[in-house]
Amino acid sequence: MYKKEGYWDVKPKIKSLSFPKRGKFQVDLQDGRSVLMPVSAFPSLKKVPVKERNNWYLMGGGVTWDSCSEVIHIEQILGNYQNYAHELA
Repeated sequence: MYKKEGYWDVKPKIKSLSFPKRGKFQVDLQDGRSVLMPVSAFPSLKKVPVKERNNWYLMGGGVTWDSCSEVIHIEQILGNYQNYAHELA
């Protein structure tokens, strides 16, 4: 049986989030992928105090913080809304 290569049929889900370098954050997905991005691409995250950034939590398929009024969703991280749009609850 032929199996597709890559992640064609995988719905990405956030597993964890970290800040490995100054000005960068990394999102690890449940399927084993990791994405490293600049904090500057997410103005709402820039407003979260550095001391609070490791206190994130999952909400509706995205991540947020107590001091943040926004949720950063997987489609914002992967950049393809049609393929990764979160479900509205």
